[in-house]
Formats: sequence, C-alpha cells, structure tokens
Amino acid sequence: MSQVGIRTANRPDFDTVLADMADYVCSYEIESDEAYSTARYCLIDSLACAMLALDFPDCVRLLGPLVPGGELANGAKVPGTTHQLDPVQAAFNLGTLVRYLDFNDTWLAAEWGHPSDNLGAILSVADYLSRQRVAEGGEALTIRDVLIAMVKAHEIQGVMALENSFNRVGLDHVLLVRVASTAVVARMLDCDRDQVLNALSNAFIDGGALRTYRHAPNTGSRKSWAAGDACRRAVTLALLAKQGEMGYPSALSADVWGFYDVLFGGQPFTFQRPYGSYVMENVLFKISFPAEFHAQTAVECALTLHPQVKDRIDEIDRIVIETQEAGVRIIDKTGPLDNYADRDHCIQYMVAVPLIFGELTARSYEDGVAADPRIDALRDRMEVRENEAFTTDYFDPEKRGIGNAIQVFFTDGSSTDRVQVDYPIGHRRRRDEGIPVLVRKFEKAVSERFEPAQAETIIAACRDPQALDAMSVPDFVDLWVA
Repeated sequence: MSQVGIRTANRPDFDTVLADMADYVCSYEIESDEAYSTARYCLIDSLACAMLALDFPDCVRLLGPLVPGGELANGAKVPGTTHQLDPVQAAFNLGTLVRYLDFNDTWLAAEWGHPSDNLGAILSVADYLSRQRVAEGGEALTIRDVLIAMVKAHEIQGVMALENSFNRVGLDHVLLVRVASTAVVARMLDCDRDQVLNALSNAFIDGGALRTYRHAPNTGSRKSWAAGDACRRAVTLALLAKQGEMGYPSALSADVWGFYDVLFGGQPFTFQRPYGSYVMENVLFKISFPAEFHAQTAVECALTLHPQVKDRIDEIDRIVIETQEAGVRIIDKTGPLDNYADRDHCIQYMVAVPLIFGELTARSYEDGVAADPRIDALRDRMEVRENEAFTTDYFDPEKRGIGNAIQVFFTDGSSTDRVQVDYPIGHRRRRDEGIPVLVRKFEKAVSERFEPAQAETIIAACRDPQALDAMSVPDFVDLWVA
C-alpha cells in the first residue's frame, strides 16, 4: 500500500477498467445468436429456480416490502407472488428467489459466481420502467431488451472473474453482481456514459461483503440472500446516478484510498479478453441437482456408483474423492454441519447423499435428511484430494472443465471402479444433452407452482423464441403473478 503524502487534488480521468465497462454497456451491439438463445434458457431456468424457492418458508419470509405497507402502484411485480414493489426492493426479492436454492447458473474461473443473479435487478427495473412508461403513454421494454441486459451483465461479471480472485482476499463474489447489475441497470434507466461511470465508481467504492458467511465456522443463510442484496444496492446506485449523483474517477486506482490498495493487495485488475458475449455462450447451468458447482460432477459420479454401493453402505471402508484445487479449498468440509447452507457447500455431504439415496434435491439438505446417521458416517470415511489435471482443465479457457472422480473401497478389500466425469451436464460441451433436461426442470417447476391453465400459458409463452423476444416485459411478468 502506498504511503499517505502530499498529492494533487486534480481529478484524473476515470479508471480504464470503469471506462471499458461503461463503453461496453453503452455502445456494444450483441450479435451472437448463440448468446441470445442461451440467454432465453437462462431466463426460464432462473425463474424456475425462483419458483422452486417459494416452497421454502425461510425464503418466503424474506420477501415483500422492507416495511409493512410498502407496496407501489405501477411498481415491479415479483414473479410467483402478489407483491408489487419499488424497483430497489423488488430487485432484492427476485434476486433472493433466483439464488436461494443454489440452483441457478454458474461461472468458474479465478473467481466464481452466478451471473443469473443479476436477473433480480434487470427484470425488476425493466418491469418498473415499463409500467411507469405505459402509465405515461409510452412504450414498454421487451424481453429482447432484458436478454441484451442479461448478456452484458453475464459478460461483465464473468470476464472480471477470469483473472481476478476476490475470494483469495476474503471478498465474496456478489461484489461482481453489484458491479455488473449497476452497469446494465444504469443504462436501462437511460443513463449516459458519464452517469454510468458515476454509478460504477460508487459500486466499487462500496467495497465487498466478507466471505465469512460461506465458510466454517460461520456458514449461514446470508449466502442465500447476498445476491439479492447486491441487486438491491445496484439499483440504488443506478437510480442515484440518474438523479445526478457524482462519481469518483480513480475509485480503483487512487493511492492508499482506492479499491486496489485497500482491498486487493495493491494489485490492479487484469483481463484475459475484451467484453463481448463469451460468458453467456459458455455459462454453466445447474440442471439436475442443486449442488455447489465444483461438486456437480462429483454428484454425477456418486449417482453412477449408487447401484453398486446402496446395499453395502455399512461395508464401506473409505471413499476417495478427486477434485479441482478450488473444490478442495471451498467445499472440503469436516465436522458437524449445522444448517442447510453448511451442507450444500460440503462436497462430502453432496457425495454421501446420492451414494445412499440415489438422489440429491433441495430437500436433501434439510434437517430431517441430515439426521440420517449414515451420512456423517460416510463423510468420516472420505478423503478429498486435488487432481492437478482437473485443476489445469478448470483454468483452460478452451475446456473450462469441472472434473471430479470417486472410488469406493470396501472392508473386504474389493472396490468399485473409479468413476470420473470431466464436464457436468450443464456445460457448453453437453448442451445438446442438457437443454432438454433444463426445459423439463423449468416446466416441472412452473407446473408445481401454478394451476394447470396458468402453468401452460407460461410454458407456451416461453416455447416460441421470436414471440418471447417481442413480448412486453409487463405482459411477461403478469403471467407469473400468483
């Protein structure tokens, strides 16, 4: 960190990192058909996750206005509920719903995260803006506008994550949700380039949430609403910028007081590639089960092994799990697991449950399932180790692998085959296999939440890409009102 000393008060130009983001959201034209197609699947998958989260009372209690009576006429409607709120609180509601079960899309690199978290801010602001404009005789935004914002938010969050590890300095990845959402929402609000810059500088000046709520001994439910909180803050900052609030040109690079010196060890951000549509095209979907993504292929391995071990659980001597370095670092967890959030970030738990039961669902992390003594007995017999080849493929931009391997050894000296899966079903390399499963996940979530006629209307509206793109945001969101 630089030393405090005499310095000029002349305001510099905006940091290049901020300028590049602003130029991208203000000027870049998304031309990739693959990006738009993937964004449509991301939209329906994220809303499916939101509908599934409504089955959990601990999530539902977080929803609605921040204070009683805080509904807003012509405000943003929260899908799956009857709430109509100001866009700031609506962003928190939807962001929390999308993220709550750890079942929405994922991006893995030097930093990881869930780019569809940004939908909480994007769809809420699009709905609010549209209802306000229609009330004043104007035109509503369309779902195509939402898809453009989604692609750009994915890109900002994901490209930032490729080379810059916030977790290594103790900061949580929702910082990137706040930054990406601030940029795209400011532009949706018709902020000009200077206003987008002002908003972005304030997003970084906010600093970052500590990751302590994701790790023992403090793992807790905040990790399920942290993204909603980031969406809420992003909308606040964008609205302030639209109202003329100033920005801070060297928010990142200022000596002593800037983000780099205070929070990033004095190191500037580095970038692997310019902004385009790479992240949306390569995003990872969580399709088959709600599990922290570094363990997705481990769960697939465990499900493959289930028929061989289900009748021999008491005969298991040890289980060897090979994973990537990041998997070892963040989800290798021993000792008591106190709550849902503890369990869905423990690779041993996520392997034990499918080995025993042949499934892993959102309910698998609840206290009733966790009370089965076989789960902790298996966890105690597990050895988690890094496979360096998995780590190498994890960082390879042409592969983006998330490999895991499992082998089970029995007390009589026999063992199962070593089962290895390099790419989860939600990976770009498995799109042909994965998309039909994603659609079934979406249709099942909708059918379980709504009456048959309403469910079919929602599903039909999402089947036709061209019609969906042209649909107004309020018309789309109204389909989802409980």
